[in-house]
Amino acid sequence: MRILVYGAGNIGSLYAGLLANAGQDVSILARDQRMSQIREHGLVLEEFASARQTTVRPRGVERLEPDDVYDLIIVALSREHVAEVLPILARNRTPSVMFMGNSAAGPKAMVDAIGAERVLLGFPGAAGVPKGHAIRYLILSAREQPTTIGELDGTISPRLREIAATLQGAGFSVATCRRMDAWLKTHVAEILPTACAFYMAAGDPQRLARTRDALVLMVRSIREGYRVLRANGIPIVPWKHRVFRWLPEPLLIAIMGRMLASEATAIKIGHGLAARNEMTVLAADFAALANATSIETPATQRLVRYLDPSVEPLADGSQKLSPHWRVA
Repeated sequence: MRILVYGAGNIGSLYAGLLANAGQDVSILARDQRMSQIREHGLVLEEFASARQTTVRPRGVERLEPDDVYDLIIVALSREHVAEVLPILARNRTPSVMFMGNSAAGPKAMVDAIGAERVLLGFPGAAGVPKGHAIRYLILSAREQPTTIGELDGTISPRLREIAATLQGAGFSVATCRRMDAWLKTHVAEILPTACAFYMAAGDPQRLARTRDALVLMVRSIREGYRVLRANGIPIVPWKHRVFRWLPEPLLIAIMGRMLASEATAIKIGHGLAARNEMTVLAADFAALANATSIETPATQRLVRYLDPSVEPLADGSQKLSPHWRVA
């Protein structure tokens, strides 16, 4: 398969590198300093558990021309940059364009720009952080979060199966989803409070683990987000995340505390900690969903204040809020 990965950040570099290493015909679009790094060093990928490094040299391109021919374009850009590339994608006729990243705004802008038949949605089942010239990465398990992809109409189409097989051949766990827009909105309902809680705790996983108030607000904000989605007729996808509605706060906080102690946490949250601009746009997207309902979101409103880097983090270890055992 001839693939262009549009975007050479941590995730774009990881997917381009592993797809190229698996024998696919891969190009990666990068500019300026990042392109210079790729040309000099290639894509250097360091696997988290083994520390094994792999260097791959996919074709580097600095722009997408109207007559460039690819089977698939993977748009690996953060939410705030997607609008910038839609006119460029519109001038090119690649039949399949997968937007792989956070979004709570829905696919309308993408559809309006390039046509519904070309749009696919996806989300990475991997995490990566820079380590010198390398990307230190972790591929998430199928149980935790596979790379998840879907068609707008919910069909499991031949092209979706082919893309899934291609990603699996590169070493990614993959799931196809019939409600990908709902999946992405559910993810934003979870990742936005999580990122804001980290900002509230000065970006320190250990500090967050011992700052109960930040964890309480995170749990309550996620539940507020679920109520907003349900009020908009949007299901919680995948269904197993609904357990978040049923467990009492003390149990959820204990579970999160153990997760934060994991050595892999720094990689999994690395993107969010460096993505205040994206989280700010996602907060606006989700606020639009909330404003279309009568759902109150006090915990979310308190958390999103910490998107502003000038707001002082919460006191380390703050425990003024009491977790509730009742489940609303």
